[in-house]
Amino acid sequence: MRKTIGALTAAFVAAVPRLLLAADAPAAAPAVPSWADTLTAWGITANGYVAASYYASNGYPFNIHQFDIQHDTFQVDEAGFQVAYQPKQGFGALVDLIAGEDARILHLAEDGHDNTFDARQAFLQYASGPLTVIAGKFVTLAGAEVINPTQNTNFSRSLLFTECEPLDHTGVRATYAVTGTLSLIAGINNGWNVTSTSYGSKTGEAGIAWTPNKLFSLSTSAYFGKTEYLPGTTILVNGDRTLLDVVATYNATSALTFIVNYDWDQQQQAGGIGTPTATWDGLAGYVNYQLNAQWRVSLRAEYLDDEDGLITGAADGQHLWEGTLTFGYDPTSHFELRLEGRYDSAQTRLFYRSDPALGSYASLPVLADSLSEIALQGVYKF
Repeated sequence: MRKTIGALTAAFVAAVPRLLLAADAPAAAPAVPSWADTLTAWGITANGYVAASYYASNGYPFNIHQFDIQHDTFQVDEAGFQVAYQPKQGFGALVDLIAGEDARILHLAEDGHDNTFDARQAFLQYASGPLTVIAGKFVTLAGAEVINPTQNTNFSRSLLFTECEPLDHTGVRATYAVTGTLSLIAGINNGWNVTSTSYGSKTGEAGIAWTPNKLFSLSTSAYFGKTEYLPGTTILVNGDRTLLDVVATYNATSALTFIVNYDWDQQQQAGGIGTPTATWDGLAGYVNYQLNAQWRVSLRAEYLDDEDGLITGAADGQHLWEGTLTFGYDPTSHFELRLEGRYDSAQTRLFYRSDPALGSYASLPVLADSLSEIALQGVYKF
């Protein structure tokens, strides 16, 4: 017993200097949370991206393309930044800003002014149980493709995206989750791509989003209401404009996805007050396949029937076809390189072989019924 007590006493005496030194040492500084951790703790999300490209073609696409309307050029397609606070209960908000050539096209569609900066979305939000209401500016319900390039599988946009669907709306939208797989959407806004207007008539929107399982999803949306001017023009029509849009998605495997998008459009007094109604519709199909962790391929094929010639100006109407093949390579989770080839065809000589800005239509006889394009795009997300 004496030996045990002696050993403990010796160990204590030996430890005293270390304990005294530890007491005199400064306390370790507390860990400082990162900015990302702070935002997460506050319930705020922030993200952004930059997309830039070079594309070459054997002509000019008239008004059949959107966001890739030039010829043999480098461009900053889109730089975007989004910050949002969207709680499941109560008030929130989202601000979504973009710059670049895509912002220029969006701004032109909204008010006719050329500006390389645009607020793609900016809205207030209120959520309560199954109901979510947003008020402000937001992107459209229609279509399989979107303005944000990081959410598309192709570099170029489809004919349906360009000729059949609006880009954004300013107004109020309510979404009600009937079940975990079915949501109903309704709203009222200023029209197609209109940020503000003194025109009294408004456009209604309605939608259904159904996802019964992980394999299949179906969404339908409709826009209906009187428009003062033909979207993107100064043509006074004062007539009803209607769109019916359907998008079906089938995930055959974790790597293989099929998407079908159908649009039907109608515009009263399409050529101005007192002119007939114009109707047009189109169908687009997508096949997306993830080859491995880094490589993917996307094929898009579509058909557009410009029945009354509103889109192309053809007196008797015409049909358009388009096929696009895109390869994506992801060396890291934040960056993708896209290589794309596209071919457009029309019944009439619709595409310019020389720059339309150099003269009038009548002085440019070099036209063709097809257009070929190849593009290389880099997309970085953060």
